[in-house]
Amino acid sequence: MRLESQLLKRTPITFAVLVAASLVMLSCGTSTPNPNQTITSGLTFRAFVSNPLEPAAGGGGTPVLNIVNAATDQLTGFRISVASQLAQPGLMALTPDKKFTIVFSAANNAVSTVDNTNESLAVSGTQTLPVINLPGFTQSMFVGPDNATAYAAVPTATVLGQTPGAVIRMNLGVGTVSGMVAVPGVRYIVASHTGSRILAMDGSSNILTLIAPSLIGTNADARTLICPDGTPAAQYDVTLCASNPPLPRFDHPAWAVFSADDTTAYIFNSGPERGGTTASITVLDLNTNSATVTIPVEGATFGLLVGTNLYVAGTPPTPPGINSCAGSTTLATTCGRLDTVDLGTMTVTSSAIITDGYHSHMELGANGRLFIGATGCTNVNVAPSGGNAGEIRGCLSMLNTSNSNVVVAPVNGDVTGIAPITNRNVVYVAQAGELEIFDTTTDALQSKQIDIIGQAIDVKLVDK
Repeated sequence: MRLESQLLKRTPITFAVLVAASLVMLSCGTSTPNPNQTITSGLTFRAFVSNPLEPAAGGGGTPVLNIVNAATDQLTGFRISVASQLAQPGLMALTPDKKFTIVFSAANNAVSTVDNTNESLAVSGTQTLPVINLPGFTQSMFVGPDNATAYAAVPTATVLGQTPGAVIRMNLGVGTVSGMVAVPGVRYIVASHTGSRILAMDGSSNILTLIAPSLIGTNADARTLICPDGTPAAQYDVTLCASNPPLPRFDHPAWAVFSADDTTAYIFNSGPERGGTTASITVLDLNTNSATVTIPVEGATFGLLVGTNLYVAGTPPTPPGINSCAGSTTLATTCGRLDTVDLGTMTVTSSAIITDGYHSHMELGANGRLFIGATGCTNVNVAPSGGNAGEIRGCLSMLNTSNSNVVVAPVNGDVTGIAPITNRNVVYVAQAGELEIFDTTTDALQSKQIDIIGQAIDVKLVDK
């Protein structure tokens, strides 16, 4: 039985026409510029910072994307106003060709498309593309390889007669929702490199959903259900999965990473961090849609694949000793872990102590520096006193991948965005509403910083 939303009944041909039209409207050079945009920064190497609270002339805050000169670390006087569509710009995602940026507003659950070249809301013909209204909040979205189709996980999306939750497909060239696939409670989505598959996870159950985007809107079910034992079900029906399999493969999966050739996916089982039992990495063979190997790790909510090393971050459970900070110099009593899994031998080759919290960001900067960001960590802010050196500590850790040394940034607060700056020894980090610039040669804040007036939520390098 097909469980996909009946929101749209258009044919696949109609979808193809819409996508083709979107590509023309988004990329052609004959469209009329936004009348509200009179001049651009003229920069060829920029970063955008989502800021919902830039001070307005008449008082209060106005939602903008600040434009930073990523070559000189200077905040320009230029900004992209999104006030007509978004009340609280935050999470951003780039199209693969970096010509457009999609921006999500948690205040009104809406997505807008920004034209990176014109530094304005994207237009079609003479009209600004309409805002895309999602049926709820998302914390996970991306743009597909066609640069015109985006996807978002909405755990509260209403699905008639079913448990809430859906993956929403957006047509950026038209500014509309163009499809919906029911996935109960879905929170996290990850696409393969070719975009031919999407892994969808809710973090609260022991099942996976594999989506074929090409089947969305057709008479075929776009979903494949993969049961807790690591085998695909005959159809999308959770009653076909054993609730207590003899060899469980999945334990509250919350993230995934695809191999370079898209034949394998590495599933991050968050285990106790999301109410389960054991954190681990499960290898999923995408030729058979079946699990093959499960590797125990200390925590697993987010990670990054670099060559044959899979870096896995998480915070172990609370019993004494498991998530202690023993071995590191800190006043914090609870710490997270970063495990390195060698995919050649399928073993954990090293483990490092990092900040605790829920890890949701990881990027590799210059000089082999791996930046790991979390939210809800243990903040330390103790001033020096007598023989006490004091400490300032928040949710950002930096790993030197050449020697496994870890430095925790002396900044309090949650990490909400990380952007390595290409061909430079700096990384931009949005933390606690500020934009911080770190030097990867010193593992420290560089002397030149940028003061974002308002609240820095996310940061993206928008030029190659």
